[in-house]
Amino acid sequence: MRRISCLILPLLALSLGGPLLAEDSDKAALCAEAEQRYVDLFGAPSSAADGVTVVTMYKYNFCPAEITVPRGTTVRWVNVDKRTSHSVLAPDASMPESDRAFPEEHVEFTFLESGTSQTLCGPHWETQQMIGMVTITD
Repeated sequence: MRRISCLILPLLALSLGGPLLAEDSDKAALCAEAEQRYVDLFGAPSSAADGVTVVTMYKYNFCPAEITVPRGTTVRWVNVDKRTSHSVLAPDASMPESDRAFPEEHVEFTFLESGTSQTLCGPHWETQQMIGMVTITD
């Protein structure tokens, strides 16, 4: 009986979405820190940005790492780091690599085609795994 329960519990955890991993908790804390940095810099939460969806770039991460937006949405990637510059490209969406966005600068792109596209930070996607995902719906 003990052996069966040892097999059932991990399967049950997987079917329920699995336990909250330390990595997930760390990512959530990092993104909360990025949002606070955004508020400190711009005086309002990123959700208050007019007509755009904001993704912050902070400590070699996109926050949030995955977004879903309707076709025609403009996404604004805002660098809230203190020293590092970032760029953004989305090859699957025909978005060429942007110029570098230095701290407090941003990059924007309007997604006109439905689908899923990875977003990469040009200088950091290979070395720091700075990779995001945008899903564009009809």
